Amino acid sequence: MRFLLIALIVLLVVGLMGVYVHRRASRVLGLGPRARRALSFLLAAGLIAMTLSRLGRGALPDGVLRAMGLVGSTISLAVLISAVLLAVVDLGQLIARLGRAALARAAAAPRAADLAGRPADAAAREGGGAGGEAVPPAAPPSALPALPRRAFLANGAAGSAFLIGGGSAVYGALVGRHDYVIEEIAIPIPGLPRSLDGFSIVQLSDIHLGLFVGEPEMRAAEDLVRKARGDLVVMTGDLIDFDPRYAEHLGRLTRRLGPLAREGVAAIPGNHDHFAGIDATIDALERGGAHVLQNRGRVIGGAGGAFALLGVDDVWARRRVPGGGPHLGRALADVPRDLPRVLLCHNPVFFPEAAGEVALQISGHTHGGQVNLVVRPADVVLPHGYVAGLYQRGGAHLYINRGFGTAGPPARIGAPPEVSRIVLVAA
Repeated sequence: MRFLLIALIVLLVVGLMGVYVHRRASRVLGLGPRARRALSFLLAAGLIAMTLSRLGRGALPDGVLRAMGLVGSTISLAVLISAVLLAVVDLGQLIARLGRAALARAAAAPRAADLAGRPADAAAREGGGAGGEAVPPAAPPSALPALPRRAFLANGAAGSAFLIGGGSAVYGALVGRHDYVIEEIAIPIPGLPRSLDGFSIVQLSDIHLGLFVGEPEMRAAEDLVRKARGDLVVMTGDLIDFDPRYAEHLGRLTRRLGPLAREGVAAIPGNHDHFAGIDATIDALERGGAHVLQNRGRVIGGAGGAFALLGVDDVWARRRVPGGGPHLGRALADVPRDLPRVLLCHNPVFFPEAAGEVALQISGHTHGGQVNLVVRPADVVLPHGYVAGLYQRGGAHLYINRGFGTAGPPARIGAPPEVSRIVLVAA
């Protein structure tokens, strides 16, 4: 029910923005009736294709749904970006018009006051011609070209909005979502034994295995993890998008990642794993050989030095499962109290609660905003401004991975997909 409500809201917003973009494009480009109908068909087809790709599973082959979803989502994303840019252009034009009107009123006020203070016959001679009829003053010659120039600039700005919106959507879908990078960062861990100084954790997060993330992306993830050469691989939630059929893919990926690190794979669930089916997700991880740390703890290391690796359930599970959600106390009960602690938690919003108990929290969930054109709206939308990269609260650190896959539109702009290599440093 919740998913259906969100889907309806998204469709309504995209539909309204499509109407706005259609009207502005028709006006700016001077489209005739036939071209306007063709544009209407394209925008409607994009919205319908995006919807059917999500609702048609089982009725159509995955390849067909994938193509429909990719094309439909790209068109819809282009509409959203274009609409936002056009709104900025229109707002700028409105402010400019209001400014010009205010300047015109300010310039006319002294002249009106001067005319009011003169004798009536002088005012009539200055303001009228024969018979006392008013003759409007001629516009200065320099002012005549201003209107065409303003119109040209306004149309150019609107046309640029269409080009940027369409171009960035295509780039994000075809290139941006596969522009993988390995981010490496060293983080000091107070109390970390010298024998574990330089211990590396390779993080995969927000894979979203599903319609748009399959075998080619799994091979890319495996290659990147191998290249990162970590001591431990962690998978920090949203491993399946929303379809439990892809749990089998998760099991295969986990089995392939396990031999790439001497400490194997540790994993926690995210909110999408609960949407897909938490039991299927955990079963796939365990069959793949992962240590699932759902409110559990594990000691990493041995007699020569160790640290506590903790994992908690996702914060959204509080709403979905009676007694569910993150329980850090249960995880702490599994490990000795005197060990330095590293926490795996899908949603970074948990960090203020955990900061007093752990040295480092490793999270995902945010996708780094996923679509960031010039600005990153997530900076002001997400709680505490936790979006991507390293943050600190007191003596604790939080690292947020931008994620490997995509949610919503299968596109990334200004937030390249990431595999993290986190190096623990004795402090």
